[in-house]
Amino acid sequence: MNMMQTNWIPAIPKPNEEARQAAFDHQNQLTKPQGSLGVLEHLSMQLAAITGQLVPNIDKRAVIVMAGDHGVCAEGVSAFPAEVTPQMVMNFVHGGAAVNVLARQAGADVYCVDIGVNADLDHPNLLSRKVKRGTANMAKEAAMSRQEAEAAVRVGIEVAEQLVGEGYRLIATGEMGIGNTTASSAMLCAFTGLAPEETVGRGTGIGDELWKHKCDVVRQALHVNAPDPNDALDVLAKVGGLEIGGLVGVIIGAAKHGVPVVIDGFISSVAALAAVRLVPEARPYLISSHLSEERGHLAVLREMELQPVLHLNMRLGEGTGAVLAFPLIDAACSIMREMATFAQAGVSGKEE
Repeated sequence: MNMMQTNWIPAIPKPNEEARQAAFDHQNQLTKPQGSLGVLEHLSMQLAAITGQLVPNIDKRAVIVMAGDHGVCAEGVSAFPAEVTPQMVMNFVHGGAAVNVLARQAGADVYCVDIGVNADLDHPNLLSRKVKRGTANMAKEAAMSRQEAEAAVRVGIEVAEQLVGEGYRLIATGEMGIGNTTASSAMLCAFTGLAPEETVGRGTGIGDELWKHKCDVVRQALHVNAPDPNDALDVLAKVGGLEIGGLVGVIIGAAKHGVPVVIDGFISSVAALAAVRLVPEARPYLISSHLSEERGHLAVLREMELQPVLHLNMRLGEGTGAVLAFPLIDAACSIMREMATFAQAGVSGKEE
């Protein structure tokens, strides 16, 4: 892809390796065997590298739920009707969805963004950034134009930058869109060459016959559109979704400002893969919250060499898994902030 097409994408700074090393050295002074806190130690080093601070203040945190509809629902790929998308958006803004409950518990604010819902929605708590009213049916034509895909990414960048400007220092990705596991499966196939049978999952809870049909729809979408695996915006435009594009932008926008991004399940992870294909420098800013039940999720995490923190057999989306990782990220920071060193505690260290 030439620079002319991507000159609107902001540069992302390299992580601070001195801060990472300082965090590693500090961990090794604490009253425990080296490496014995496992993932918590890795998280503390990653957060130091991202923020440039030994113990970053990440108390102000948000989950951004991008919402959009999918024309491919016309092919009957979901157990739920498309009108559930706008209904759930209203559930988010009223605070009644699973992500709202878990975010309250984790001390996080939920921001729901209408980036592509196929309905007219209005609520003071809703961020209205509609690019278009849902995508076209990717089984018959491109889901959206390249310009629309770019617009969706730009919306995500702007929303992330707005929240960073308001002092948010930890951002999680969430999404809502009936049909979006179908789009995510198609994107993963396009990026990796995997067969639909390896990427298509049960989504909202479909049976065997519908699963086979969903695989066929993904295959047809790839055949009709022939997305270019080396052009992330082409993949997003042809077989993606507006809310997926929005999350691509959220990741890029947060990373630009040195803010870590906690990615949720399958759909969020496919958005992360698209972001990394667009801007490889975004990769160190990603924290994978959990491994979902969706069939393609492990494949997409492996593609980015990300290790999920939790295994909870979840497949809800919305940012629920990401928000559940917040307390563990807090724990990693608390260890760095509060735990005594061998010298402070007067404890004998490991004998050489």
